[in-house]
Amino acid sequence: MGDLGTYIPIVLALTLAKDLNLGTTLIFTGVYNMVTGVIYGVPMPVQPMKSIAAVAISDGLDFNIPEIMAAGICTGAILLVLGATGLMQLVYKLIPLSVVRGIQLSQGLAFAMTAVKYIRKVQDFSKSKSKEHRHWVGLDGLILAIVCACFIIVINGAGEERNERETGNVDDEERNMRSKRIKKTMANIPSAFIVFLLGVVLAFIRKPAVVKDIKFGPSPMEIVQFTSHAWKQGFIKGTIPQLPLSILNSVIAVCKLSSDLFPGKEFSATSVSITVGLMNLVGCWFGAMPCCHGAGGLAGQYKFGGRSGGCVAILGAAKMALGLVLGTSLVRILDWFPVGILGVLLLFAGLELAMTCRDMNSKGECFVMLICTAVSLVGSSAALGFVCGMVVHVLLKLRNYSSRDQSACTVFINGTP
Repeated sequence: MGDLGTYIPIVLALTLAKDLNLGTTLIFTGVYNMVTGVIYGVPMPVQPMKSIAAVAISDGLDFNIPEIMAAGICTGAILLVLGATGLMQLVYKLIPLSVVRGIQLSQGLAFAMTAVKYIRKVQDFSKSKSKEHRHWVGLDGLILAIVCACFIIVINGAGEERNERETGNVDDEERNMRSKRIKKTMANIPSAFIVFLLGVVLAFIRKPAVVKDIKFGPSPMEIVQFTSHAWKQGFIKGTIPQLPLSILNSVIAVCKLSSDLFPGKEFSATSVSITVGLMNLVGCWFGAMPCCHGAGGLAGQYKFGGRSGGCVAILGAAKMALGLVLGTSLVRILDWFPVGILGVLLLFAGLELAMTCRDMNSKGECFVMLICTAVSLVGSSAALGFVCGMVVHVLLKLRNYSSRDQSACTVFINGTP
């Protein structure tokens, strides 16, 4: 349940604003979850393509389901070509770690800030707007969100530390062993699942009549009809802004993060790029939401205990079951799900992603990372932040090389008679 903080709001917004086929989306994303869980063996997430979703929600009547699906197909085709030709792996090797960390930090902080907005203010997902401040009490109040956040902190803490110091004192060792046993027991409590289940129960309490809106059976699945206008608008308005984010966050950052969180399970950028491409080249023809992997989703799964592909496979099976049994009528339940709880899940996923930058040891690496982060956040563009980060990285390298050459010349001149 660790990446539902991003999944549910975007899917709900597209269903309400653009009449996205929720049943078809659940079935296809469920299949994606199960397949990627088996292929990679880690909790590889399946998330909406955020830039395409943002354009669809904000663009009014000129960007509807055909344009959304055309954007997903074009993005998927380009990623498939980049992966199959090996160009994506080349890009992965050339991009410095400090720039990747800057993208991850900016994405994590963006998630966290969005999460705080979800918690503090009432949301209108169909218009992608915040409304009045949320009340303190109530079934979707601030107190509920704070209690859920405190529960997660008590259960999960700040996250795992891979290198814990060992002490030689016998009493300290016994104390450490006792502490580890308690932490292990608490870590086995599925905090995200409990919080999500609480949200489902509260959704029915908030609107008991929602039971009458539930219709059993899958939604009708139809092939999307495309026009030349849909392909043109989809590529220009959807694919072009989405592509840099997909390359950086869905492929490059995911590969780096997976090697950090799961040592020994490193994946090539080629395979990740190909799976993202294939997902969209299959599902978008039938009206399933354009999808990708995401570093934020992977961090969220890891934060809440996901350590293998089994957890996303189970999530995928649940999505498929809901899509087949409830179809699009599930949106009536999600519409009453406490948004503050979604904000809490998203907050911890964002923080987990942002904390990956703590391995930047030198001042130069931190400088590049923070430049990349600042530009990405202020400009709302990962591509712009990436370009600025790369430029600063190259300038620092040139400066270091020129300084070394100058020092070498000075030593040579001073050393001659």
